Amino acid sequence: MRHKALRQYLNLIHSQRNNRRRESRRHVTTALNTDMYEFTMLRSAVADGTADKAATFEVFARSLRNGNRYGVLAGTGRLLDAIEDYRLDTDTLDWLLDTGIIDPATREWIGDDWTFTGRITGYREGELYFPNSPVLTVSGRFGEAVLLETLILSVLNHDSAVATKAARIRAAAGTRTVIEMGSRRTHEDAAVAAARATAIAGFDATSNLAAARAYGIKAVGTAAHAWTLAHRTEAATFDAQIAALGVDTTLLIDTYDIETGTREAIAAARRAGRTGPGAIRIDSGDLALESKRCRRILDEAGATTTRIVVSGDLDEHTIATLTDAPIDGYGIGTKVVSGLTAPGFVYKLVEIADTNGMRPVSKEAEGKRTVGGRKRAWRETTAHGHAAIEHVATPMGNATPQCVGGELRNLIVELWDGSRTDRSTVADARTVNAAAIAELRDDALAVHPGTPTVLTIVTEPR
Repeated sequence: MRHKALRQYLNLIHSQRNNRRRESRRHVTTALNTDMYEFTMLRSAVADGTADKAATFEVFARSLRNGNRYGVLAGTGRLLDAIEDYRLDTDTLDWLLDTGIIDPATREWIGDDWTFTGRITGYREGELYFPNSPVLTVSGRFGEAVLLETLILSVLNHDSAVATKAARIRAAAGTRTVIEMGSRRTHEDAAVAAARATAIAGFDATSNLAAARAYGIKAVGTAAHAWTLAHRTEAATFDAQIAALGVDTTLLIDTYDIETGTREAIAAARRAGRTGPGAIRIDSGDLALESKRCRRILDEAGATTTRIVVSGDLDEHTIATLTDAPIDGYGIGTKVVSGLTAPGFVYKLVEIADTNGMRPVSKEAEGKRTVGGRKRAWRETTAHGHAAIEHVATPMGNATPQCVGGELRNLIVELWDGSRTDRSTVADARTVNAAAIAELRDDALAVHPGTPTVLTIVTEPR
């Protein structure tokens, strides 16, 4: 009886714990990942009736930052996940009401367990964008569309900054392997998002296990310098690593002396019955000089298949200087996950319901002017298949732009219509990006600053 009572007690505790976990998941919402003024605008909109007016907002960047010749749109899939989790449940609404952020009238307007019921269209994730490209369009009642602004911009600005940088690095690396390994240089959640964005832009693998599991990205990683320092000798380090992970592992050879480390790596592989290890990694020093020296030592020892991987604050500019070095792969960390300049995406109202239908609205402030009206977008390619012009037009403008010699590709797809309609994967976005990059002229892939490689033509309402 005593054992039966104990089992019943343990089962009760287990059940309560699972219930708490379910309740915790149920109340996770992205609705408060926002600025307060989204709700104060809603409060005012409810008071004067604007909240129920049909409205359209667009996301675009006025320019490309840092002399980039193109931008890569990333984060759309994560954003749709976040909008699915955007729920104004009772607990959240009670807190907003108790703190005075919303008033009873706004609480009544929102209702119970609110979710976004409007429509979202936009560019496919992984697509390139240029100045004034309407990468995302949100339609619905003003009151609900206005709430999504901060969430949309925080996701798209972060992920697109990473993906654009990663695409430039990918282009500079050519066919060499590129691995994302920057988790320790940014916020833990941003690390997962960054790994996802680099995969879209063509990186081959990530060191971040959360990203690998969530998005099906290849995970790689072997050892840091602490592993070498934990042993009395490099020989003991390499022997232990090969014994545990196999001779195809990557040995970090720059803890003490790079030339000696290379020779110790060869010796350890030979003790395991192979001419050389799968790869060696250099994380310091003059990478061009050291990689050449290591390659010579490896080749003289017959370890011609041993790969050389380098890391250490690399980006597209440093990689461009290593083109002639005998390097097989790059590990990219800090420069692709932190300290990046956001694309400058903005979320602007472009039309709102009026007595005569949808009225285009635009901002006239100097340097921040916008074009009113919902946009459509096409990309025109030349007869040689190179992206040349981004056509952006409102329905009141030209219905379809004229295309001479090449093809015209529609850029806008449906993403959300009352609920999520797009379920594209990271692999899908990677394919989109590869195809879009392939349309660029060779000079568009240069790492030095330049101007947008595609001309944007915006046809305004007549």
